Amino acid sequence: GVNYFDTAYVYRGSEAALGQILKKNHCRDQVYIATKLPHYLIKSRAGLERCFKEQLARLETDHVDYYLMHMLNDADTWRTLLEKGVGDWIEEKRRQGQIGQIGFSYHGNTAHFKELLDAYDWDFCQIQYNYMDEHTQAGREGLEYAQKKGIPVIIMEPLRGGKLVQLLPEEAKELFRKADPARSPAEWGLRWLWDQSAVTVVLSGMNSLKMVRENIRIASRAKAGELSETERALYRQVKQKIEQKVRVGCTACGYCMPCPQGIDIPGTFRCYNEMYTERPSVGRKEYMMTTAFRKHQNPASGCIRCGKCERHCPQNIPIREKLSQASKELETFRYKMMAFLVRTFRIWR
Repeated sequence: GVNYFDTAYVYRGSEAALGQILKKNHCRDQVYIATKLPHYLIKSRAGLERCFKEQLARLETDHVDYYLMHMLNDADTWRTLLEKGVGDWIEEKRRQGQIGQIGFSYHGNTAHFKELLDAYDWDFCQIQYNYMDEHTQAGREGLEYAQKKGIPVIIMEPLRGGKLVQLLPEEAKELFRKADPARSPAEWGLRWLWDQSAVTVVLSGMNSLKMVRENIRIASRAKAGELSETERALYRQVKQKIEQKVRVGCTACGYCMPCPQGIDIPGTFRCYNEMYTERPSVGRKEYMMTTAFRKHQNPASGCIRCGKCERHCPQNIPIREKLSQASKELETFRYKMMAFLVRTFRIWR
């Protein structure tokens, strides 16, 4: 069955809905609740207490099993939180039995992820990971680094919010059908994750009983290391079909980094490509999360055209030109307003 439920303070109505269902069915002691601290909204110790008290009330419980720093994307932000007393507050709540395990959810790059893992004695972490994001965000490198440190990894966006099912190109669907007509694109996506021993829990969004049954069936049967070389090659072919729609042929090798202006060049191109391989709103949302909501925003529009990156790019991408194109499409009026508000009210903290 299912016994781990993920929610967050800012997921509208989610905590309250979960609390009501668990209370109604008298099954709180049979499940693990995971929710998140919106540290970017908290300004003081009193604010921490108010927020946590509200979360417990919504969830109709006296403790949270897995508590995450929501969207914690770099070690600098974590150190700032520690200076504010968040670490001491967490330990106090753990001693009181109100918080079980402590972790963080993450949407940055691999380097920042590894630095963040080293910055504290985390019980677990949560990353976006799927066969399209194998080498983006924390990626496989980050996943395996966490495994080496003995830190369990929770996977979010295993199907990219359903996009690896609903928005899969027909050519990619046909490849899956030819390989095994009985497997759905969702099953292919989930089996890719459970094939990896470093994956501890997969958070799969489900909105029908049919989906729940399918997910339970797949999870019950899938085992680490069982995919054949032919199947692994199939994922690469499917990924290639999806990537044919991309705007920039960036492999995220990172040779262009670091940028003197602090721009995450591979990350920017990933978001730009997502505008065309998925939907414009998807790429823009991802870009906003990984730049506007950071203490050091470093948007693509900050490029000074020094050309240092292009001298190291093995794909010979005209990076300066592509960054200019990307910034025009990613940095909309809405983005600029949000970035301004973040800077003004310092809500990255």
